[in-house]
Amino acid sequence: MILKPFRGWRPATGLTSKIPSYPYDVVGPAEARELANEDPYSFLHVVRPEVDLPKGVSPYDAQVYALGGSNLRGMQERGWLVQDRSPSFYIYRMTMGEHVQTGLVGAASVAEYDAGEIRKHEHTLPAKENDRVRHMEALSAQVGPVLVAYPDSEPIDQVVDEIVNGVPSADFVAPDDIRHQLWPVSDAGLVHRIEALYGQVPSSYIADGHHRAASSSRVAASRREAGEGAGAPSQFFLTIQFPAGRMQVLEYNRLVRDLGALNPEQLRQKIVEAGFSLERTAAGRKPPRRGSYGMVLEGEWYLLEATAGSGEASPVERLDVSVLTERILKPLLGIGDPRSDPRLECVGGIRGAGYLEDQVKSGRFAAGFVLYPTSLQEVMAVADAGEVMPPKSTWFEPKARSGMVFREI
Repeated sequence: MILKPFRGWRPATGLTSKIPSYPYDVVGPAEARELANEDPYSFLHVVRPEVDLPKGVSPYDAQVYALGGSNLRGMQERGWLVQDRSPSFYIYRMTMGEHVQTGLVGAASVAEYDAGEIRKHEHTLPAKENDRVRHMEALSAQVGPVLVAYPDSEPIDQVVDEIVNGVPSADFVAPDDIRHQLWPVSDAGLVHRIEALYGQVPSSYIADGHHRAASSSRVAASRREAGEGAGAPSQFFLTIQFPAGRMQVLEYNRLVRDLGALNPEQLRQKIVEAGFSLERTAAGRKPPRRGSYGMVLEGEWYLLEATAGSGEASPVERLDVSVLTERILKPLLGIGDPRSDPRLECVGGIRGAGYLEDQVKSGRFAAGFVLYPTSLQEVMAVADAGEVMPPKSTWFEPKARSGMVFREI
């Protein structure tokens, strides 16, 4: 696989903890506005520029994208952001509690993405692609990295371990208690060594950021039509590459607003008839293994185990989220598309099982389902089969901050 160094832009000394922000798609409009209004340094002024416009302005208005570009240039002109002198890789480490996740920041090949060598597992929506294309073109930069997983490689791990023994250029704990560290790698020998080792990686997989990757491909195509060559910066896209075995995938849980035509006792009976064992369990207990689910109903917790029909053929059909959807949510509760059905809310596992219990006890929802986390190996199997993951089936934590390092195109 191809991975290229680049002359990254980073926060200046003294601003390494002030500029990086949440990614654009992690905070809602109200929270983004509140955070940005309190902090002129925040990179939210670049990734969510509508925060600097009156409320009510559409985030897809042309002036929003133009303002994002001018906000970025303003940070550069004021010296808040500085560019490295030579093409570099960057080691980015995030620490969340006991979990430590270390990745390699570099520019991946759009050509390999277009050829399917960088494998994907999600469909993308044209409207979201259009938004990211317009933002990227207005900034003439890629500021949101695509998270990519590659098969574990001991030689790459050894190089990364050598580098992180040094002093990081950025090291801070964000308000959400996640520690972020960055090590630039500009030594020509190390850069060449990393390129060569990554060239031995047989394949890679988009974990998070499918719309950013697809948008980079579209921008690259338009730039080629305008005469840019295969080696131009636009023909590569910003990534953080993580060894698959080191990534943390949390569950993506489900809340159901009502039980449709069923009452709670009927639902319990129907679940058993659908091929699940059902027993009372401790409050908030997480599923212990694949094929098991936690359910909160009427304030009581149950452990469900799939006891039949687990021999589905395809990698997608074998996923716990698919089994839940096809054997409980759709046939018993009449829940349709997880992306659009108003009776269903998908909740990232970062909120915990207690959140589901609170929502059910409050009466806002009738039932909640806790899933066992989808493994990255399952995601890779789906991608290898050329299939697509069900919507809202993986939640990656921790989230990389925008503005730690980015590249111009």
